Amino acid sequence: MRREHETLFWRRTDVQGLERLLLSVSTDVVLIESTVICVEDGGYRLDHRWTLTPDWRALSLDVERWGAAVHTRLTVERTDGGWKVDGAEEPDLSVTPVCNTFPIRRTPLNEGASLTLDTCFVDGATMTVARSRQRYERLGPDRLRYVDLGLSAGFAADLQVDGRGVIVRYQHMFERIEPSPGPI
Repeated sequence: MRREHETLFWRRTDVQGLERLLLSVSTDVVLIESTVICVEDGGYRLDHRWTLTPDWRALSLDVERWGAAVHTRLTVERTDGGWKVDGAEEPDLSVTPVCNTFPIRRTPLNEGASLTLDTCFVDGATMTVARSRQRYERLGPDRLRYVDLGLSAGFAADLQVDGRGVIVRYQHMFERIEPSPGPI
């Protein structure tokens, strides 16, 4: 089984923060391992690991939050009946733009098309889980609009994606950055 690896970085544009994500794609599974450094809420490190189907549907999410004095862990897994938060179609983790890729890849490509779904929203700062609703509206081949219809109803942001649907720019929140060249 051949596996392709890629390391991606995002910086926060609303507060100080940085994410380093390792994406590993093969014909039978997509694996994501990431570390996010957040300075809000007292400052913390958040590690998240995802297992996805080959078509980028989440099977499991494992999140660990390392604060100044507290370490917490949360695992969400899909069962035959779905997620533990009734009706949720995909998890959404607050501190990373990568989970937007999952529904973006299922949003029809024609301009004006949209996808509305219920999510299992994980707040990385508080490590709480709640059901929420969101919509993705296709503005062009590499542009979408995210609209929150649930927990943060009224919030909207324009998204720019690469050819795989991975976030390049998330208006007001995240921007993908390239690392400087390292030693050969």
